[in-house]
Amino acid sequence: LGLCVSRASASVLNLNCCLVLLPMCRVILAFLRGSQKVASKKTRRLLDKSKTFHVTCGVTICIFSVLHVAAHLVNALNFSQNYNEEFLALNVANYRGEDPRKLLFATVPGLTGVIMVLVLFLMCTASTYAIRVSNYDIFWYTHNLFFVFYMLLMLHVSGGVLKYQTNLEEHPPGCFNPNKTLRQNLTVPKAFEELFADYTTEPFPEDLTVPEPFVQNNFMRICSEEPKFQSHFPETWFWISGPLCLYCVERLYRYIRSNKPVTITSVISHPSNVLEVRMVKDDFEARPGQYVILHCPRVSALESHPFTLTMCPTDTKATFGVHLKIVGDWTERFRDLLLLHSNQDTEILPIFQQRRYPKLYVDGPFGSPFEEALNYEVSLCVAGGIGVTPFASVLNTLLDGWKCYKLRRLYFIWVCRDIESFRWFADLLCMLHNKLWQENRPDYINIQLYLSQTDGMQKIIGEKYQALNSRLLIGRPQWKLLFDDIAKCNRRKTIGVFCCGPNKISKILHKLSNSSNSYGARFEYNKESFS
Repeated sequence: LGLCVSRASASVLNLNCCLVLLPMCRVILAFLRGSQKVASKKTRRLLDKSKTFHVTCGVTICIFSVLHVAAHLVNALNFSQNYNEEFLALNVANYRGEDPRKLLFATVPGLTGVIMVLVLFLMCTASTYAIRVSNYDIFWYTHNLFFVFYMLLMLHVSGGVLKYQTNLEEHPPGCFNPNKTLRQNLTVPKAFEELFADYTTEPFPEDLTVPEPFVQNNFMRICSEEPKFQSHFPETWFWISGPLCLYCVERLYRYIRSNKPVTITSVISHPSNVLEVRMVKDDFEARPGQYVILHCPRVSALESHPFTLTMCPTDTKATFGVHLKIVGDWTERFRDLLLLHSNQDTEILPIFQQRRYPKLYVDGPFGSPFEEALNYEVSLCVAGGIGVTPFASVLNTLLDGWKCYKLRRLYFIWVCRDIESFRWFADLLCMLHNKLWQENRPDYINIQLYLSQTDGMQKIIGEKYQALNSRLLIGRPQWKLLFDDIAKCNRRKTIGVFCCGPNKISKILHKLSNSSNSYGARFEYNKESFS
């Protein structure tokens, strides 16, 4: 039973160790997400669940690893107690009664298995939400132990515990071996005693002809040689070699692509601990809604973080940028390196006047569900706080020109706790609003700003933002009424719903998107998921 359970769980582990790497191939996902590569919108939406798929495979690996270990603990005891004296090559133990702990800690399969369990335990515990939020460094460094895990896995399966017989024709199951039978003084058929009485103490002659009637009656097949056994070729190598090589090739490609540092053109410190970094890079192309991974060696030699592009390069300008919320050690150290003084709240001089910026490497861009915002005729974009960054690149793109996209109406909902946060993109929203009014398309974008917390005194974003002050509401959105109103104005249309914010808002929007309405409108929910 132990061998059956260990083999069954090993098959499940092989499959999941193969699949768990695929969602981490960001370049391939970004390539597939391109509309010209995958025409079906539903298929592209499946790519948005790459993180969920990765987590599911990881949890499955943990569960079946526990089952696999428990089965092998039973196997180690059975290998020691059930030592086979007849077929010595099949034994894992060296002798009957061998200490099972030697099989676990003094053999290649056992020792590598123990180390893999420890590595998997570290990766599993450090991946919990509490650890990732409190100390992201622990999650980052322990998760990179996956390479050690896979190297140990390749060694683990090369131990050759399970064997198969290679000479079934010469030694079929249940055959009669006269040599072994007579040597062991076992009872033999009477017909053999009469035929081979002179060979009771000598080896059975291999060239002696067996009586034809005896063979024809299929009384018993005679073995022509001793059984020979050989270890199975590790099937795990077939499962993981392809995805592992694919992942390594992609990482090498990403390293080469991001090996040249970007040129930082300006750094702007915004209210509420938000930093904007604008930069340029040769041959850098990106689509609205995509994200990049920033790596600053002076902040951390190995650590890097994803940030959504708030400004994408276009045909007329090569500048692209990101907005960073200062919430952790990495962003704090990065801000201190970029700003001359940590409490400075003004724009830094351009690069040609100020050249003290640290080296910054950009890996990407990579795909996200917000790329689809321009592919719907009607889109609803909901942002919570700094979650507005994915939509900023969409708004910047519309500012350059909206007629070339399928989008014809955009509902933009932004919820913030303090009024200062609206100033991050207040200029952008006002410019887009004025542009659409000048083009006689004031209904193209519906802007609603919600201030969830207020002291009752400050109720305007700024004197120069009159277009936004009139759209500022106190409190939280009435999501059900909002969905009904959008469905009423867009009967029998498919509406794309995009959300980047707290999980509470995301769950409400997801539930409402799946609810039916009396206007025939259909809402398709697109969830943000950094892979």
